[in-house]
Amino acid sequence: MKKTPLYDKHAALSAKIIDFGGWAMPVQYTNVIDEHRTTRSSATLFDICHMGEIEVRGPQALDLLQSALTRDFSGQKTGQVRLSALLNDRGGIIDDLTVYKMAEDFYMLVTNATTREPDFLRVQSILEEKKFNCVLSDVSDQTGKLDLQGPRSEEILQPLTPADLKNLRFYYFIQTQVAGIPTIISRSGYTGEDGFEIYAAAEKIGLVWDKLMDAGAPMGMKPAGLGARDTLRLESGMMLNGQDITQAISPLEVPYAWLVDWNKDFAGKAALTAIKEAGLRKKLVGFEMTGRGIARHGYPVTKDGREIGQVTSGTFSPTLHKPIGLAFVDIALSAPDTEISIVIRDTESPAKIVKLPFYKRQK
Repeated sequence: MKKTPLYDKHAALSAKIIDFGGWAMPVQYTNVIDEHRTTRSSATLFDICHMGEIEVRGPQALDLLQSALTRDFSGQKTGQVRLSALLNDRGGIIDDLTVYKMAEDFYMLVTNATTREPDFLRVQSILEEKKFNCVLSDVSDQTGKLDLQGPRSEEILQPLTPADLKNLRFYYFIQTQVAGIPTIISRSGYTGEDGFEIYAAAEKIGLVWDKLMDAGAPMGMKPAGLGARDTLRLESGMMLNGQDITQAISPLEVPYAWLVDWNKDFAGKAALTAIKEAGLRKKLVGFEMTGRGIARHGYPVTKDGREIGQVTSGTFSPTLHKPIGLAFVDIALSAPDTEISIVIRDTESPAKIVKLPFYKRQK
């Protein structure tokens, strides 16, 4: 398994390490519920160094992104982050990635860990086909990334940086320093809480981790692993690439239709248009269990004894104190309050479809 620059720090903290897409990653340090609740009440620090970073530089960098991705970037400002989708030729989602506009003619794509190479190959193929005047560089191995998440994140990070975090808006970033180390700080997150992503050189990210751990300890901050990250994102109605979204799923079947700008051309648009015109057959919905049991990935969804879909994600919500999940169901049965069943160990257990997200923080 590949190791992040912080692997030894996780081992020293006696974290439970698992194989996550070929990476040796901490799944928990104490336990998932403790780390989950600490994120909601104080703050936690996540190692996200396994994610990918791809730089796009050159006079036609914007043209390449406009051609490769579903979102319109023509109005994006320097210092702004935008979420977008990268599609295959069948209209399926290769990745949901974020695009940082670093400067005119310079962008950084932040990819999911398991899609880093497919993303690069897909965008590179479009660059070569269209002969755009720009260069693509995979800088993932040289880049470290931390996520600081929770209501006390700003309070913890502010003393370590000269950046004015109070005025850093959601989905914007600033190039600055943390503890004297050059960094990029962006404000967003995958947990439903306020928080920041912090990028630094891979050889320096351990120093940033140590400074944040020291600064956060008096405020109750803890390190958190992939287990809490998964329960937090599910409560917030966010999808896991490779599980809730795959290359067989289009943005129209999940809550990503808003990422598609139909007024421009992009790779996969013809297939996506055909999917739209044919009419959707299934939709990703949120559900909560009203009967016994916890739904898990792959469990069948039924209605009146007939199978109508399949669970993609399921867990017990530490915040809401009940089992929740995401599932694809027949489009005609996807409305909130529709009563369904989840087949758990050959037994149909009652559930109902609910609006997403399950949890929304109080601002």
